[in-house]
Amino acid sequence: MNEKGLVRMAIDDALLEFDKSALERVVSRLHDDYKCGIQDCHENPEYLKKVLKDLYDNSYDIILDSIKKKLEKHASSKSIEKFLTAISS
Repeated sequence: MNEKGLVRMAIDDALLEFDKSALERVVSRLHDDYKCGIQDCHENPEYLKKVLKDLYDNSYDIILDSIKKKLEKHASSKSIEKFLTAISS
């Protein structure tokens, strides 16, 4: 699986683990605000960060930690490292 697919799967899994409706809410908000989907977050991590902060400000760190944990064994990839840095800053 490529980096884009790994990032998408990590986001999907983290959101589903957090709350069964979270994935649907985030997908809807990404579409409404940016005309994109989860698959576009690898290249546009700022979209995901903004949506997660807006929807789950108090729980942002919990979701972020879950995404990081799911990607930790792939963090040596430059594009995944860049994605993680962008959503963490």
